[in-house]
Amino acid sequence: MSDDEEAAQMSAEEQAMMDEWETMAEDGGDDAAAEASADDEGGGEEGGGDETDARILNQDEIDSLLGFDEDDGEGETSGVMALINSAMVNYERLPMLDIVFDRLVRLMSTSLRNLTSDNVEVSLDQVSTVRFGDYMNSIPLPAMISVFKAEEWDDNGLMVTDSALIYSVVDVLLGGRRGSASIRVEGRPYTTIESKLVERLIHVTLGDLSSAFDPLSPVSFNLDRLETNPRFATITQTGNACVLARLRVDMGERGGRMEILIPYATLEPIRELLLQMFMGEKFGRDSIWENHLTQELYKTDVQLQAVLGEVSVPLGTMLNWKVGDQIMLNTLTSDKLELRCGQFPMFEGPVGQKQDYIAVKIENYIEPKEEDKQ
Repeated sequence: MSDDEEAAQMSAEEQAMMDEWETMAEDGGDDAAAEASADDEGGGEEGGGDETDARILNQDEIDSLLGFDEDDGEGETSGVMALINSAMVNYERLPMLDIVFDRLVRLMSTSLRNLTSDNVEVSLDQVSTVRFGDYMNSIPLPAMISVFKAEEWDDNGLMVTDSALIYSVVDVLLGGRRGSASIRVEGRPYTTIESKLVERLIHVTLGDLSSAFDPLSPVSFNLDRLETNPRFATITQTGNACVLARLRVDMGERGGRMEILIPYATLEPIRELLLQMFMGEKFGRDSIWENHLTQELYKTDVQLQAVLGEVSVPLGTMLNWKVGDQIMLNTLTSDKLELRCGQFPMFEGPVGQKQDYIAVKIENYIEPKEEDKQ
C-alpha cells in the first residue's frame, strides 16, 4: 500500500497528529544543525560548550571586586579589602577617646604658647584605627619618632614629629622672626641641638597627654628614647590594631604635624573606662532607677506565715478529716516558731499573745540555704 493510500484511509485527527510530528522533527533538525555549527566554530577554544558563554571581567570590575577602586578616595572599602579590614577594631567603640584627645588639644594650646612665647594653635585632624605595620611603613621621612612608656599600664606608645614641625620649633625657640617660614634642610640627620629642643616639646606634650587621661585614670607618660629609623621604634607586632591621633600645630606661618600612636594593648587596662559614653558613667547601673525601685520595694506587701508545727499523716486519713477533728502537734509553748514567706523560711521567734491575738516576736534571721540561692 502506498503512502497516498495510507493517508486516505487515516482519519482527520490522525492526519493532524502526523503533521504535528513532522513539524517537530523538522525544528529539531534545524536546532541540531545550529548547535553543530557552533561547536565547529568554537572547537579551537579551550573548554568549548558552555564556557564560551562566560564573560571576562574588565579591569574596573576586578579593582572593584578586590577593593582597589581609586575613585572611592578615602571612603569605605569594599570587596576583598573590606573582608580583610573587617577584623580591625573601630576606635568609635571607645567613645571616651574623643574626649581625651579634645582635652589634649586644649592643654597643648596653652602649654606650647608658654613654651614658645608665640601664638600657637593646635587642632585635631583625625582619630582613626590603623595596623601598626601599615602605619610604620607610611611615616614620611625624615621624622623624629619618640617612644614613650605608660608607667601605670606598663606598655608603650609612639609620638611622631614631622620635619616641618621640628624646624619650626627650632626656629621659634632660637629667636626666629615671626611671620617668616622656617628653613627646611632635608636629607641630613638631626643635630644634637635640634634633638634637645624637640625633646622639650615632646616632654610638654607627654605631660599634657597625662593630664588628659587623669579624669579617667591617673597615668604617667615618660619619654623612653628618640629614634629616626622606624625599624628601631617597634613596640608591638605589625598586625596589632592601634589608635592614631593626628594633630596639627600652627605657629603663624610655621607649623607641622604631630601624630600619637597608642596600641590597643596599651589601653586595655582602662578599656572599661573608655567604653563610657560620658564621664563618670557607671556600667550596668542606673542610680535613678535604683532609687525608684528601692522606694517601691519598701511599699510592697509581703505575707508571712507562722508555722505552729508540722505532722505527717497518710493521705487517706487526711481525706477522712471532718469539722471539729483535733490534730496533735509536738510544738511546745516555749519553742520558737518559724516564719515563712511562701516556702522560704525567713525569721524565727517565740510565740505569745497581744490584745487577744496570737503574736510571734522576731528574734533571729534565717540565712538562706545554698539550694535556695540557686
